Amino acid sequence: MILAATVDGAHHVSNALPFKIALIGTLGIGAQWLAWRLQKPAIVLMAIAGLIFGPLIGALLDVASLKPMHGLLESLRLNPQEDFGNLYRPMIGIAVAIILFEGGLNLRFKDLGDSARAVRRMVFLAAPIAWFLGAGLTHYVVGLSWDISAMVGGLFVVTGPTVIMPLLRQAHLKSRPANVLKWEGIVNDPVGALFAVGGYEFIRFSQMGASIPLAMAKLIGAALFGGIIGVISGYGLAWAFRRGYIPEYLKAPIVLAWVLLIYVLANTLAEETGLLAVTALGMTMANTKYASMVEMRRFKENIAIILVSGIFVILTATLTPEVLKAFVTDWKVIAFVLGMMLFVRPVAVMISTLWSGLNWRESVLVSFIAPRGVVAVAVAGLFAAELQVLGRGDEGAYFIPLAFALVFATVGFAGFFITPLAKALGLASGGGNGVLIVGANPWSLGLARALKDMDINVLVADTNWRRLRGARLEGHATFYGEVLSENADYSLDHSAFNHLIAATPNDAYNALVCVEFAPELGRHRVFQVSSQDGAEEREDGIAFTSRGRMLSTRSRSFDALTRDWWSGWRFRVTRLTEDYTLKDLYKARGDDTDIILSVRADGSLDFLQPGQEGRAEGTTVLTYCASSDRPEGRGQGAKNADGLAGPAAPLPS
Repeated sequence: MILAATVDGAHHVSNALPFKIALIGTLGIGAQWLAWRLQKPAIVLMAIAGLIFGPLIGALLDVASLKPMHGLLESLRLNPQEDFGNLYRPMIGIAVAIILFEGGLNLRFKDLGDSARAVRRMVFLAAPIAWFLGAGLTHYVVGLSWDISAMVGGLFVVTGPTVIMPLLRQAHLKSRPANVLKWEGIVNDPVGALFAVGGYEFIRFSQMGASIPLAMAKLIGAALFGGIIGVISGYGLAWAFRRGYIPEYLKAPIVLAWVLLIYVLANTLAEETGLLAVTALGMTMANTKYASMVEMRRFKENIAIILVSGIFVILTATLTPEVLKAFVTDWKVIAFVLGMMLFVRPVAVMISTLWSGLNWRESVLVSFIAPRGVVAVAVAGLFAAELQVLGRGDEGAYFIPLAFALVFATVGFAGFFITPLAKALGLASGGGNGVLIVGANPWSLGLARALKDMDINVLVADTNWRRLRGARLEGHATFYGEVLSENADYSLDHSAFNHLIAATPNDAYNALVCVEFAPELGRHRVFQVSSQDGAEEREDGIAFTSRGRMLSTRSRSFDALTRDWWSGWRFRVTRLTEDYTLKDLYKARGDDTDIILSVRADGSLDFLQPGQEGRAEGTTVLTYCASSDRPEGRGQGAKNADGLAGPAAPLPS
């Protein structure tokens, strides 16, 4: 009977664990998807999912009236430390290692060197200041010992780039403060984790009986060892890629296996140097020339997102009602969070940005917008478990509640206040009239030239470097890459435009681009060139709700626009007044003239659709019409309200 019970129990556990893993994955990725749909920080929704399936369901199990549902609730409840047992600690460690490798892949020295002086100061000056002040705050307010306080202060210099990017899209900041916040988050994410690693190593060496000088020497030696392993392994892997020793289809799997191998190997040779080694590995590969960066980005977008989602749900589910209660009742936790937000961060930023090129308004904005992200929570969860092994579990237990309290407070504050704060400080790009044109071709480059002549900022994006040549020669801002990729979240300046035109030959791709940017810009500001002439919604085409709005009043197809361009059609600007009306324009230029854009007196842009011609009356319009050598009498001889011929955009090079 005992054996049968044991077998039944083992069978139950073996069935329950795969279900829990699947549930964690579903909750994490589901939260990411919902965040994308709602254009909200994913970290908030992942936290809600973890809280519901962790402490909330745990509390419901204590409700007597729900006893008949205990079996169902118990199967849905996430209790990671019990569910995973001895696997919990190494599982968190491996996940954090991969996340830090992904952070290292973003650290390209060229990008940092080309950034403003303020970015470098935020990394090399503000972070150490925040570390010192944060350690002091933790020691004197929370009451932790100095060594543990140093770990806490070092870890919380991070600002999460995955949280900041949606906020920057939401607020439409001007480029300089937006770039400072973006690059600080990218660079400081692994830097803060490495500060915490250094603090932990110092504690470990001290626990082994080493004196402070000896502990410092061992710490430096461990850092050098981990860094050397990471750099050598990174160059080795990049060399193998360049020499063609690894086939394309194996590159992404080998990268994952290589990261795990280096992490375990470094930890085996010198305990807890694995995190430093994989971060150095990522930084080395990011700054080494090889032709497989696309595979690395695919690796980041898939594996890292899954791990980030799962780890955050797991760590949130470990919170107990007592810890959650401490968020609002423990004055130490509250004072720590307020001190980090209102004292440590502002002082560090104000000191580091003196004479950096930032004005006081930009410094104030950067001071108060510092949302912490998944890395802070993941590393806190890892070292809480590690400190317990060292016999410092009571103090290490503060790591997780402090991390979650700071994450919730900073993300909530930034989410609610970044837009009004930016507007109050005059740092919101607001009603700017930038236009992103996706797809470089003769017609779209002619449109870009015409918009530029009207003093409208244009950004041209394409995945082909040669097709962007004409845009570069014309002096337009360009983005070389896939606008739908995660890389575009970091590299594409979303504050530079508030309208989008998808002008590629692929109608489905145009629709996908418009659907992606519609939640950010508003559906009324995303347009696409049609695949065929005619109505906006066709039975054999893509549904109206799953595409951008049709561009121009005649709804010409991409082929028709291209054919007309090579026939001599060009873009022209005309001012419509009471003396020179829309009828006069059509009479002069022809009834098949397309009206692309109407610019109102206040400078706002109105891209017109079929049937909206009347909205152009009394405005300055950009039209697409036949050249002056056509017999209809259009072009050079047709005078606008100023008595001037509309300018024609020359054929791009």
